[in-house]
Amino acid sequence: MTKRRVVITGVGTVNPLGLNPADYWEGLMTGRSGVAPVEHFDVTEFSTRFAAQIKGLNYEDHFDKKEARRTSKFVMLAVIAARQALEDSGYDVEANANRIGVEIGSGIGGLEILEEACITLAERGPSKMSPFTVPMMIADMATGMVSMKTGAKGPNSATVTACASSTHAIGNAAKIIERGQADAMIAGGAESCVTPVGLGSFCAARSLSQRNDDIMHACRPFDGERDGFVMGEGAGIVILEEYESAKKRGATILAELVGYGSSGDAYHLTAPAPEGEGAQRAMKAALEDAQMNTVDVDYVNAHGTSTKLNDKNETAAMKAVFGDHAYKFAVSSTKSMTGHLLGAAGAIEAVAAVQVLQNQVVPPTINYEHKDPDCDLDYVPNVAREMKVNSVMSNSFGFGGHNAVLIFRRV
Repeated sequence: MTKRRVVITGVGTVNPLGLNPADYWEGLMTGRSGVAPVEHFDVTEFSTRFAAQIKGLNYEDHFDKKEARRTSKFVMLAVIAARQALEDSGYDVEANANRIGVEIGSGIGGLEILEEACITLAERGPSKMSPFTVPMMIADMATGMVSMKTGAKGPNSATVTACASSTHAIGNAAKIIERGQADAMIAGGAESCVTPVGLGSFCAARSLSQRNDDIMHACRPFDGERDGFVMGEGAGIVILEEYESAKKRGATILAELVGYGSSGDAYHLTAPAPEGEGAQRAMKAALEDAQMNTVDVDYVNAHGTSTKLNDKNETAAMKAVFGDHAYKFAVSSTKSMTGHLLGAAGAIEAVAAVQVLQNQVVPPTINYEHKDPDCDLDYVPNVAREMKVNSVMSNSFGFGGHNAVLIFRRV
């Protein structure tokens, strides 16, 4: 049986580089950093005092005051990005409600809601807790609310696989279309957990960069002096659609999603398997699903977190999978500019992958200054590069050993 083709007909994103896809792309192309000091809570005692945060977004431009108070930030970000993507796609949800579904990933969900509830419980007692605590907090509510706001009544689920969540969500959504269970899917991820508990927990784990005196250069994937990742927040959504359906309605097809691979490390809570062994299997699975040879990949949007272990092992994994070709394609980490959006990272990187195919320009890895002998590929240092790109691989790897890889191709 020939599998149904899946294409992207719309994209939406709200992230530290911009409040829409156009601003995001401009930020990527100019190598702009989205990192800034954390100011909405006291970070004096924190070992890291900065993050990549969304700027200039008024939630009440998109939700009324009462609804905004009862909705977690990550959910609102997902709704905003989904509306953008649907507008970009021109898909008529009302006319096809039962054939369009939603799959949105989040690694942590409404962490700020849980924090507020714990404070209320401790200081004022259980009778003062909000009845909306659980529905505001749970990670599936982005999917639920996007469905309610758009009217999409098809397959509806959420994915929680740490930093691979939204890549898994997009891949799983594509398979739903391939199987014929839907003709279109609203897919991606959302995250907003730059909170005292979120920041403090990663500080305690010593996962974050501590360049408090040089925050604009703190996120430096693959650089020899990298010292940890930078937390980010935001959402990314793509509209996936069955190719013949999209063509029939005259949609603008932005790219085709041709490959999806996933694997588990079965190794460690937070550290990747040595030599990126699990990542290798996910990349190979994506290539097999796409029916592509290794030499067919032109650009890899790396997971590239700016941590010692991830960047070293991801590089080793690419060399193991691609052999000599690993030295011939371009690799970059857009996290160098956006920070690490955790469960939403793969989604905004999928948006970037589609934009690369549309514009034939590869984003840079900014802050790349010092070579690391363990990281010796072409990381597109500091300046965007015009080049011919027919296919893009996008990698995401999460705590718990979750690995997910997507391959997009120019149509």
